[in-house]
Amino acid sequence: MGKTYWMLVTTQENLDITRAYGFSLQGIDTKNRRKAVRMSPEDRVLYYVSDRKSFAATATVTSESFEDHEPIWKHYRERETFPHRVKIDPDVVLDESAYVDGYQVGPTLEYVKKWPPHRWPLAFFGMLHIIPQRDFNFIEGELRRAGGLPGEPNGTINEIPVPDEPQQAIVTVTADSLPTAAQAKLAVGKVTRSFAGSKSRRSSHRRNSPRRRSGRRL
Repeated sequence: MGKTYWMLVTTQENLDITRAYGFSLQGIDTKNRRKAVRMSPEDRVLYYVSDRKSFAATATVTSESFEDHEPIWKHYRERETFPHRVKIDPDVVLDESAYVDGYQVGPTLEYVKKWPPHRWPLAFFGMLHIIPQRDFNFIEGELRRAGGLPGEPNGTINEIPVPDEPQQAIVTVTADSLPTAAQAKLAVGKVTRSFAGSKSRRSSHRRNSPRRRSGRRL
């Protein structure tokens, strides 16, 4: 079977709980048991926050559905424990300030076409929905843009480590490759500048200013 694309409707409080667990586990309520037991590895999950009317995250399912009644998420019915659970890995996870506004993109989704555009939230009643792949990819693309995240669908990079110090390239120069010391010095300078940060590039600019160049010729 091919992967299934799910939209999971949650509250901000419960999304924060999932976030606190590192987006490693997701529970589904009892009413959606029949759908939940169909979830399997490589399925994709799109998070919609109902009390923010916004899209917040995507994740990939990494396990078969299993049952666990340990209380984790909150529900107005105390007996609801969201027992139908899957393990997940996060793909795109935005801070609340960067959520994608549902009113901007919701009415354009294929999934909501049978509702009037101004009543598209009615399509999201209930916790778990199967949505078209096209809708999922579109919203995930909007999430990546809102978060300034590079990457392709199904493999989005959440964070890119940035080194504290500019990286320097080490170049080995041999007599065969560069016959003169002047050429070797020029080659190392070019590669080093390509890896340096903006501060280094500004320093290079000052070194190469017309006044300094005229000084070296003196």
